[in-house]
Amino acid sequence: MSAIASTSGTAAGGPTTGDGRTPHHTIGEVAALTGLSAHTLRWYERIGLMPHVDRSHTGQRRFTSRDLDWLAFVGKLRLTGMPVADMVRYAELVRAGDHTREERRELLEATRRDVLARVAELRDTLAVLDVKIAHYGTACGGTPS
Repeated sequence: MSAIASTSGTAAGGPTTGDGRTPHHTIGEVAALTGLSAHTLRWYERIGLMPHVDRSHTGQRRFTSRDLDWLAFVGKLRLTGMPVADMVRYAELVRAGDHTREERRELLEATRRDVLARVAELRDTLAVLDVKIAHYGTACGGTPS
């Protein structure tokens, strides 16, 4: 599997059609599948967040299953709160090859630490909300939740 492929388990290049070709998706299809706008997909490509996207003989973008896997991974990185600059750096490291694995791992570990800190903050916030909700339940004549 390619270093760019994410967690979906799709083999490098993705599935093939009956005639051995890799299926391709238009930018509109990818937008519908991912929930990203065509503008965002073009921007991802322009800033280097997307690997090279194949083009048809007419210049139309042709996304593969591998591209969809990468976009799913980028979506997860976005959910972590990773800055776009770090996502682009990660993509550059992937394209640079296997000798960058350690740097990629370090970047992901730093992001993981940030996520764990945010999860702890959210747990603390949830505890405060639970106390307030219980207070209002009692204050309004009900029983604490």
